[in-house]
Amino acid sequence: MPTRAIALLTCIAGASLLLAACSRPEPPSEPIRAVRVLTVGVDAVQGGQEFAGEVRARVESRLGFRVPGKLMRRQVELGQRVKAGQVLAQIDAQDYRLAADAARAQVQAAQTNRDLAAADFRRFKELRDQNFISGAELERRETSLKAAQAQLDQALAQASSQGNQASYTTLVADAPGVVTAVEAEPGQVLAAGVPVLRLAQDGARDVVFAVPEDKVRAVVVGSAVAVRSWANDAVLPGKVREVAASADPVTRTYAVKVAVDAAQAPPLGATVFVKPAALSAAGTAAIKLPTSALRQDGEATAVWVLDEATMTVRSQPVQIAAADGNAAVIAGGLTPGMKVVSAGVHVLFAGQKVTVFNEKGTPAPVKSASVATETVAPPPAALPAVPSTATRASRPE
Repeated sequence: MPTRAIALLTCIAGASLLLAACSRPEPPSEPIRAVRVLTVGVDAVQGGQEFAGEVRARVESRLGFRVPGKLMRRQVELGQRVKAGQVLAQIDAQDYRLAADAARAQVQAAQTNRDLAAADFRRFKELRDQNFISGAELERRETSLKAAQAQLDQALAQASSQGNQASYTTLVADAPGVVTAVEAEPGQVLAAGVPVLRLAQDGARDVVFAVPEDKVRAVVVGSAVAVRSWANDAVLPGKVREVAASADPVTRTYAVKVAVDAAQAPPLGATVFVKPAALSAAGTAAIKLPTSALRQDGEATAVWVLDEATMTVRSQPVQIAAADGNAAVIAGGLTPGMKVVSAGVHVLFAGQKVTVFNEKGTPAPVKSASVATETVAPPPAALPAVPSTATRASRPE
């Protein structure tokens, strides 16, 4: 064979080898993921809406002086228990004592003028009886007596008022209770009515909590409420006593007061959890899924639904109505009998082949769905947000 032909064949063979070396290898096949699945069914909601509240006294007064002055002493401290009539604070009473002394002096002067006018009237009355003076002169003396008596009455009233002013310089407790706040310190000059301290009176106790605008219509006066203490989980029965007529200007929520037994109520200011019976969804039939089955698909919440015929998954958007413990209450998007992936949702894609995870290595049985009701789940507006566990089916045995 000529040398040129041999060289040409060599070049062709080398080019074939280079092309074979530069070609991309075939991509490896996608692995088949093992997932946990459950069968969608209908279950009863276990939880109810719960709010945080605070224990307060039924009557809580902000006490202050009825007259202005400089605060000289405050005899009580925060948290101290006081009795009815106990002295709480005092302001400088020197000016009020001087005013009371001046009023008493005016009373004495007015009384002297009245006595003088009365003596004149008696003397002129005797002269009139003897016809030594006219009746007009006697009437003038009688008028002077009445004026003097009026001045005396005025002075007496003024003295009584000044005496009250002096007594107002001492602040006393009008009922037994506990000091819950101190708002003034000695040396401070106070105007009349400025609060000095806050007193929670003994007796009835209320639990106060806030309800959003869309739930306040369901909470009516007299409805039952379960109050759970944060400290020891003790549950106390209560009844709604008052619902605010207007919303708070800052939070836009409505304050609700619940009456509880004072003997069993937690300490003042304690945090409690309130569960109104009117907002409870316990016993309502609904579809529930564990939160591990949910994922975010764009702006929607979705789950992976298993197609048993092809053993592939597809994305299914769902609507969340509320929470029930560690489960989500589904308002729409699913029907009983569907197979939903409950674990491993974030490593899947649409159309991916999967296999049902089985811890023991045996085929995972698929349980039948629960019996569905006519309404799988109430609409989101009607079902309160309450936390539970999903109805687990098709868990590997």
